[in-house]
Amino acid sequence: MPRLLLPLLLTLLTPFFSAGGAPILNQRELLETQNFWDNRDFDWFEDNIPFLDTPDEEINTTYYYRWELVSKHLTYGSPTTGYLWTEFINRPFWSGAYGAIACPSGHQFYEARWLRNPRYVRDYARYWFRTPGAQPHRYSAWMADSAWATHLVHPNKTFLADLLPDLRKNLDTWTSRSWVKEAGMFWQVGHDDGMEFNIASRQTKNILSGAPSYRPSFNSYMWADLQALARMSHLLGDHDAASSYEKQAGALKDTMQKQLWDPRRQFFLAMFRDDEEDGEGNRIKKNTRIYETGKFAGSPHGREEAGYVPWSFNLPDPGYEEAWKFLMDPAYFFADFGPVTVERNDPLFLLKNSCCWWSGQSWPFATTQTLKGLANLLHNYSQDHVSREDYYKLLHIYARSHRKNGKPYIAEALHPDTGSWDHHDFYNRSEHYFHSGFVDLIITGLCGLLLEDKDTLTVDPLIPEDWDYFALDEVPYRGHLVSLVWDRDGSRYDKGAGLHLFANGKKIASSPTLGKLTAPLPAAREVALHPRSEINYAVNNDGTWFPRYRASHTGPKSSLSFIHDGNTAWYDLHPPLRWTSEGSPNDKDWVEVDFGTLRPITTLKAYLLDDGNDQPVTVPTAIQFEYSVKADGPWQPVPFAPGASTTISGGKPFIVQHPGFKAQRIRVTLTNHANQRSGLTELEAWGPREGPYLPAPAPAGNIAFNSDPKGGGFPKASASFHDRYGGVPSSAHDGIIIYRATPTNRWTCYGSPDQHTDWFALDFGEKKTFSRAILHLYDDRGGVQAPKKYTLQHWTGQDWLEIPGQQKTPINPKGSAANTVTFPPVESQKLRVVFTHIGKGHTRSGLTEIEV
Repeated sequence: MPRLLLPLLLTLLTPFFSAGGAPILNQRELLETQNFWDNRDFDWFEDNIPFLDTPDEEINTTYYYRWELVSKHLTYGSPTTGYLWTEFINRPFWSGAYGAIACPSGHQFYEARWLRNPRYVRDYARYWFRTPGAQPHRYSAWMADSAWATHLVHPNKTFLADLLPDLRKNLDTWTSRSWVKEAGMFWQVGHDDGMEFNIASRQTKNILSGAPSYRPSFNSYMWADLQALARMSHLLGDHDAASSYEKQAGALKDTMQKQLWDPRRQFFLAMFRDDEEDGEGNRIKKNTRIYETGKFAGSPHGREEAGYVPWSFNLPDPGYEEAWKFLMDPAYFFADFGPVTVERNDPLFLLKNSCCWWSGQSWPFATTQTLKGLANLLHNYSQDHVSREDYYKLLHIYARSHRKNGKPYIAEALHPDTGSWDHHDFYNRSEHYFHSGFVDLIITGLCGLLLEDKDTLTVDPLIPEDWDYFALDEVPYRGHLVSLVWDRDGSRYDKGAGLHLFANGKKIASSPTLGKLTAPLPAAREVALHPRSEINYAVNNDGTWFPRYRASHTGPKSSLSFIHDGNTAWYDLHPPLRWTSEGSPNDKDWVEVDFGTLRPITTLKAYLLDDGNDQPVTVPTAIQFEYSVKADGPWQPVPFAPGASTTISGGKPFIVQHPGFKAQRIRVTLTNHANQRSGLTELEAWGPREGPYLPAPAPAGNIAFNSDPKGGGFPKASASFHDRYGGVPSSAHDGIIIYRATPTNRWTCYGSPDQHTDWFALDFGEKKTFSRAILHLYDDRGGVQAPKKYTLQHWTGQDWLEIPGQQKTPINPKGSAANTVTFPPVESQKLRVVFTHIGKGHTRSGLTEIEV
C-alpha cells in the first residue's frame, strides 16, 4: 500500500490512546492464517481491531470474519454525516438515508465500539438524529443505551453532552407514540420489533404486523434507555433529570415483573394491548398474556426467545432465573443450530420456507441477545440452571452457524436443526447480513471484560476449564490499550503461567488460576473527539449533479454509481456492487470524477478488485492518478513520493498521498492485463474541509430540470403509468440521480398493464431547441430493469414523431448508468421517451433522471 505520508485517518488515531508496548500476539500472522478474506486491507485491521487467539478454530475464524463483516457494511454517507453501518448491502426501500436501519443498530453499536478509532461509532450515533432521512423510530432500538455502552469504551463527556438532547428527544418520541399510562408499559408490534410473523400476530387477522403488545423486548430497550439517560445526566451534573429517569425506569421494571412475568410458565411473555380476533373467530382479551385467552387458552407454552431479552440489560431483580432452565432443553429452546425463537412444542411452532418467520427459525439477532443475557446472568446473578459450559456450548454453536459451503457467512435466519440458510438467504440482499453481534460476545462474554465507568479493569472469563490458553490483545478501553492472557504453563505467550492483565503493554495484575481478576487502571483519558476536519469529496450518495463520474468503459452488471457510495470494502463478486471495465477493447481504462469546483486534495484511494487469475476482472498492471484544475483543462500527474511503494494488490486500497493540491477533476487510469480487465469497488478523494460542505451547483443548460417539479411550473413530467411505491414522473427531472432503492427518487412503470411499452414525457411550456438527452436508467435488478430498447419522440403540435438520427451511447440500454442520445437539433415544446420493456414477466422500465 503506497503511502506518501502516514495515512490520514490513522494519523488522527495517535492522540486517542496511551503509548503501549509491542503487541502480545503476532497480528499479521493471525490475519494471514484465515483464508476467507475478501477485504485484504490488513493494515486497517491491525490499526483498528482487538486480536484474539483461542484453541477453538471455529470461534477464531468467526471472530475475524465478523470484523470483516463490520468493514463490509461500514459506509461513509456524506461529508456532513460521516460514517454509518448498513444492515443489508443493497440498501432496500425500508432502509433510511444511506442504507442504515434502526432495528440492528444496538448490535452494531456494541460491535463497533471496540474499533480503536471512535470516530466511526460516534458518527453513527450522530447520524440517527442529525441526518435527514434517518429513521430512528421505524423499528425498535436501544439508542441511549448504545451511546452509554460506547462511552464506557471511549469516554468523552463533551460528546455525551452534545448528544444527550437528541437522546432525550428520542425517548420522548417513543413515549408519545407507545407509552400506555394505564398499563405502565410501552407497546410495540412484533414486525416493528424486528420479529415478523410471530406467535402473537399470527393470532390476529394481520399475521405480519398485527397484535400491538407489551413485549418483553421493547420494554427492555426502553428501560435500558432510561437507565442510560439517568447515568448520562448524573455524569453531566443534571441530577434532577437523572432522578426522574431512575424513577421511570424503576416503575417500568416493577410493572414488567408483575405483568409480563408468568409464574405458571416461569417466563417473560408478551401481553396483548387490545382485544383481538383471528380469521377463525377466536377472540383474545386485552391485557392478557399470550395463550391466556384465544384459541390456545390454557396452553402451557407461549415462550419466545425474546423473553430472555431483559437479562441482556441486567433488568430483572433476583428471583426470575428459573426462565433459564428451558434454554438448554431440546424440548424447549435448544437445537443443534439454535436456539429456536419459539419453544419446540408450542402449538404455533413453525419452520417456514420463506421469510420472515419468527416462529421457530434460528435468528442470529435473537441469538446475540440470548448469549448477551446468559453472560450477564453468569456474571451477575446466583443460580444453578445454566453454567459457563452452557455459555461456551451455545457460543460455539453460534460460531459454526456462520458457515455456507464451508466458508464464513451469515444471512438472515437459519434452520435450527440443519444450519441451512435456505429460504432466508436472498440474492443481492442477505449476503453477509449485519443484523446481529458476535465480537462483543467474545470480548465481554467469553473473555469476560466487565465494563465499568471507573478506573479499574475487571475480567471474569467464561472460557472452558480445560483450555490451556487464550489471549485478547490490544482492546481499546478508557483511553488505554488493554490485553488479557491465560497461559496455563506460560509456554505459549512467554508472559508467565496464569492469568495476566496488561495496560499499554505493562502487566498490571496476575493470578495463578483462571477466575475473576481486578486491577487498577491508569486514570481514564477522555478519548479525543475526531476533528472531522478531513472529508471525502468524491462520495455522492445524495444524487446531486456533482461530484459526477465518467468512465472509458463500463462492464456488464457493473455501475459507476457503486464507486461513490461510501462503501469501500465490498470486493465480493456477488452481488457485483462495483465498476469494472470488463469487455473493454482498451489496453487502459479510466474513471474520472468531476467535483464541479476546485477541491483541496491530500489523499486519493482506489479500492481495487481482484476476482482471481481465472476471472475476467483482476488487478491492473499499473495505475496512474491525474488531476485537472478545470472542467476542460489538461491533465497533470499526481506524483508519488520518492521511495513510496508502488505494489498493486487487490482487495485493498491503493493509496497516494500528497502535501496538498487543488483539483476540479481526478482521473484514475488502470492498465489492464492482456486477457483481463480492471475494476474498483470505491474511489475516495480526501482533503481538508473548507467550511460547511456544499456540492457544486449543476451547470446551466439542462432544460429538463425543475427545482420544484411538484410546484406546478414548467417543465412538467407525465407518463403512461407510474408505480404505486412513490416512483412518480416529477421525481425524474429534479436534478437528483439515485440508482439505489432508497431514497425513492425516480419514475418507474412497475405494475403497468402494458407488457410491451410505456412512455415518459416532458412539457417545456414553450418551444425549445435541443439536440441531446441523457437518460439515467433505474435498474433494481428485479421488477425494474433497463429496457430492451428506447426511442425519443418530439411533439409537432398534432402528433408524436420519432426524432431522426439518434446516436446512442451505449448502443444497448444500460441500467444504473447514464445513457446519452445525440441527434440533429429539434425544436419542440414536448419530448417523449418510449420504452420497450425487456420482456421478463412483470419487469418494467424506469428513470431516476432525464437531462435535455
